[in-house]
Amino acid sequence: MYDYPVILHTDENAGVAVTAPDLPELNSAGDDIEDALREAVDGIESALSIYVEQRRPIPPASKPEPGQYVVHLPALTVAKIMLWNTLMERDMRKADLCRLLGIHQTQGDRLVDFLHSSKIEHVENALNALGKRLSVTVEAA
Repeated sequence: MYDYPVILHTDENAGVAVTAPDLPELNSAGDDIEDALREAVDGIESALSIYVEQRRPIPPASKPEPGQYVVHLPALTVAKIMLWNTLMERDMRKADLCRLLGIHQTQGDRLVDFLHSSKIEHVENALNALGKRLSVTVEAA
């Protein structure tokens, strides 16, 4: 659902640029293809932060087209996406979530901050408070 297809761009300049059709805010690059795909995770997380700043829902990933690579996001990032999108669906603000959970504003901000390494348990508790259950699956790489 949130494994985003990306397009790698190379030209006569050194390095590989990364864009994503689903996330036009993504701006990432690397020295080679492997590095560019690793850096794309950070780039996507930075792009997701823009959605939070602008109070917009985060779009799901589309099906990859031929020639596109896919960036698999960490479980914590996906859980934060689900938390943010649930807040957007319910027209809730971070302050509403803080009141619901009985936590300080700083703690609530971190739950949907893609550049902060929250504990997955805290995000899971927030999802539970909103009537959602976090489920993790493992599949072949």
